[in-house]
Amino acid sequence: MDFVIDVDAKPLAGETVLGKGVTLIPGGKGANQAYAVGKLGGDVRMIGAVGDDIYGKLLKDNLKNAGVKISGIETVAGVSSGNAFITVDNKGENSIIVIQGTNALVSKEMIDRHIEMIDDCDTVIMQMEIPIDVVRYVKDAAKKRGKRVILDPAPAREGLSEKFFQGFDIVKPNETELQTLIGRKLDTKEELIEGARELIKKGVDKVIVTLGERGCLFVTEDTYEEFPAKKAQVVDTTAAGDSFTAAFATALERGSSYGEAIRFGNKVSGIVVTRKGAQTSIPTMEEVIKR
Repeated sequence: MDFVIDVDAKPLAGETVLGKGVTLIPGGKGANQAYAVGKLGGDVRMIGAVGDDIYGKLLKDNLKNAGVKISGIETVAGVSSGNAFITVDNKGENSIIVIQGTNALVSKEMIDRHIEMIDDCDTVIMQMEIPIDVVRYVKDAAKKRGKRVILDPAPAREGLSEKFFQGFDIVKPNETELQTLIGRKLDTKEELIEGARELIKKGVDKVIVTLGERGCLFVTEDTYEEFPAKKAQVVDTTAAGDSFTAAFATALERGSSYGEAIRFGNKVSGIVVTRKGAQTSIPTMEEVIKR
């Protein structure tokens, strides 16, 4: 559950500021992505965990209302659901602190209990709000079954092994996450491309680096392409990256090329940034078509 705090400007170290209000909005990177696929008309189910608190029920109900199949979301007694505390400034930029809660308890055993969902799907999308060994476990299981596997590497962390990356079809960091993954600062487009290719050398097939209002870079071993974003009146960037990932995957499932899928992802995320909140900002396919 996202606790969204509106501020004029985010506080500096040691500074106290007055917020303008707090709003509770269903969130979580995996849930945002599943919700977005559902809103865009995709066939989607989710494996995950919530607590036996009021937030857990609200989170599951909200996903169900978007058409997400939720039988793989387990309720864990005595543990709180995951929470995020998000400050959004006047420019619509956000900073996020995540409390994992039950997300930290997603286990290999839990995956095994719902392995038929991986058997039945075409694409698996993962994030890094669950234990890293479980991400790798699912990736390996999915690749053995011939599935496309997409990783949204957030929250990013340094020092991940080459074996962790081997086999991902697509990894989609933003520029800050890419810097964290490879452990150094990347200031120019050329450096970002070089950083993306370091992930490819570790075994990733393709990398999409999202650049906010500047669009994104699509990087392969030998080529790259820039995809500019359409200008938008930014209100809140929360869930923009998640919506891009979901829209991109949905378009691929419908037979789009990589370029077409990226443009569709940019279009959907361009709508999301004009609205407040995480799942509350995600459009339906009808809304996207009208743009």
